[in-house]
Amino acid sequence: MGGFFGVASKNDCILELFYGVDYHSHLGTRRGGMAAYGGGEFCRAIHNIQNAPFRTKFERDVEEMKGNLGIGCISDYEPQPLLIQSHHGSFAIVTVGKINNEEELLRRAFNEGHSHFQEMSGGKINATELVASLICKKGSLVEGIRYAQKIVDGSLTLLLMTQDGLYAARDRYGRTPVAVGRKDDAYCVSFENFAYLNLGYTHYKELGPGEIDFITPEGVETLVEPGEEMKICSFLWVYYGYPTSSYEGVNVEEMRYRCGSMLAKRDGDSVHPDIVAGVPDSGLAHAIGYANESGIPYARPFIKYTPTWPRSFMPTSQSQRDLIARMKLIPVQALIENKKLLLIDDSIVRGTQLRETTEFLYKSGAKEVHVRPACPPLVYGCKFLNFSRSKSELDLITRRIIQEEEGENCSQAVLEEYADPDSCRYAKMVEEIRKIQNFTTLRFHRLDDLIESIGIEPCKICTYCFNGKE
Repeated sequence: MGGFFGVASKNDCILELFYGVDYHSHLGTRRGGMAAYGGGEFCRAIHNIQNAPFRTKFERDVEEMKGNLGIGCISDYEPQPLLIQSHHGSFAIVTVGKINNEEELLRRAFNEGHSHFQEMSGGKINATELVASLICKKGSLVEGIRYAQKIVDGSLTLLLMTQDGLYAARDRYGRTPVAVGRKDDAYCVSFENFAYLNLGYTHYKELGPGEIDFITPEGVETLVEPGEEMKICSFLWVYYGYPTSSYEGVNVEEMRYRCGSMLAKRDGDSVHPDIVAGVPDSGLAHAIGYANESGIPYARPFIKYTPTWPRSFMPTSQSQRDLIARMKLIPVQALIENKKLLLIDDSIVRGTQLRETTEFLYKSGAKEVHVRPACPPLVYGCKFLNFSRSKSELDLITRRIIQEEEGENCSQAVLEEYADPDSCRYAKMVEEIRKIQNFTTLRFHRLDDLIESIGIEPCKICTYCFNGKE
């Protein structure tokens, strides 16, 4: 995914920038970066953070960098921020999103005279550099940002810093959030709105879909008014978002309690576990909601060991992801042996990690393992955010099962049946997942319940990965 933070202050802002970016570390583990402007010049630092936390890599940079304007990011892939020299002058830029038509945009750029882009490992270009080139095609930065967001197939939210201030632009369909904080001598802009609270800022505003604001130490000016249509990612609440964050006024932790409560209501009296547990970390709040609603005790039958292990879905190797997942979760034998467990995880994607979690619960003496994912089955690969770097939808356990049943040329109408929780095909798919994963029972969160758990208008929520509807 990735996240960003920016500051426009009357004073030196580097320390606040450092802590604000660090608060986005849950959104990625590949690259971290900061750029600042002060004293008539730009400065920048980018580090690989795959094997060490953001804080440890940037402590020296904080001592050396100076500036009253700054932007930074945690990136899941590209090194950022980039420093660009153009006919608009010099600027720094960070982006969050996904470009599906990258090859088409590259061909167009070369045909129009663009000579080259820097190539990263793996033969890919830096998507943020491509976005910067699109912005520079127009006569002003605002025109360029709007052009880039229009021509990119996918999503694009960005922060851009000139010597005069910061441009914050939310994706034109609002798929990802942007929030602004304020205090007496500064304004800040952030992907996660909790990131600035401990730095002395208060909530000022959320940008609407497609909105572009210009932020200086003196104030915030709206340059492009927000659009009417919004499709914010529902998975922000289910998984990505930090518990203290809120999007469109809906707190992540509170939504997860509601989600767990609705899972319990759907179960009713159909299962009788001894304890309810959540897979750390994103499944914990869902499990608390389930336990509170059902009256079944909440417990932690395994504990996540976090001091040295990074997030498990980030390594490029599936075998490495699986190994890290195994190493992180340590069972509590006394809470597992001879117990019937109901386990809530945020989702089932490939199925590998949850299957191994279930196996070690059985090996630790569990009598039953009932599983309740906190979202519907993922039937479609996300087109709008870098939820994972999977090369194929067949990485999804649902699509592998569907292909085995229907063959390679499965129609959209048939896929829609598999996404419908009231259809026979859906029931058959869920039962096949249950058998493969060796769960005692399996019930996914329904999409209508998920939307109700979030609590904003359904037309404003993106549910493409669940039902294929944009």
